Amino acid sequence: MEWEIAGKKLKSRLFIGTGKLSTYKVIPEIIKNTSVEVLTVAVRRINPDTKIENIMDFIPENTIIMVNTSGARNADEAVKIAKIGAEISKTKWIKIEIEADTKYLAPDNEETIKATEKLVKDGFFVFPYITPDLVTAKKLEKAGATAVMPLASFIGTNKGITCETLLKPIIQELKIPVIIDAGIGKPSHAAKAMELGAAAVLVNTAIAIANDPVRMAMAMDMAVKAGRIAYEIGILAEKEYAEASSPLTGFLKGKQHDL
Repeated sequence: MEWEIAGKKLKSRLFIGTGKLSTYKVIPEIIKNTSVEVLTVAVRRINPDTKIENIMDFIPENTIIMVNTSGARNADEAVKIAKIGAEISKTKWIKIEIEADTKYLAPDNEETIKATEKLVKDGFFVFPYITPDLVTAKKLEKAGATAVMPLASFIGTNKGITCETLLKPIIQELKIPVIIDAGIGKPSHAAKAMELGAAAVLVNTAIAIANDPVRMAMAMDMAVKAGRIAYEIGILAEKEYAEASSPLTGFLKGKQHDL
């Protein structure tokens, strides 16, 4: 089913990052073989004067581009990068990514809030990438963020949903979409994120460095759809004890005269 975000009606709930692709030539094939409609692109990869592959030459028409401020160390740098990227790519969709920490690449939530406030005032659709924190998420919602993008686990680790306890209240309390980003390494991780009630997931590493990026993108696409359907139907509560799927009680009562 279609859903709406930033004034766009989308069919897909899978967003794909392009930062680690060995070649941009796979992008048209990924778009062709999946329902993906949104790609994130780092500004340094869309320089029209580059002597290497320019990613803009490989993105199919009508694909939505979300500029990523990867490399920014504070709010001012993120705003500057966002505006440069938006001008080159003609997009209003901005993923704020500010990582002052160089070991774990943990998002700087405080600087992210500052950048979000500035870019929202300038008319951008802002998608801030954050360490899962309900208070931060609520501040971003109040600041006018289009969605929030809390990490599932540290970027590039492929560990999946390691902070479910922190993600659940964000999903439950916010009125804006929650897009799970970073750490999604398997299709089962993507399905799990959707089962929790996330509006969408963003996957980069697991697709980009797969032996077959196109087929992995297809697998992630199917997993996202399956997880969303399961969430909409309702996930059954877990139980501590076994419960027979075909109870024998009635059968035994009816056969007591034969015993």
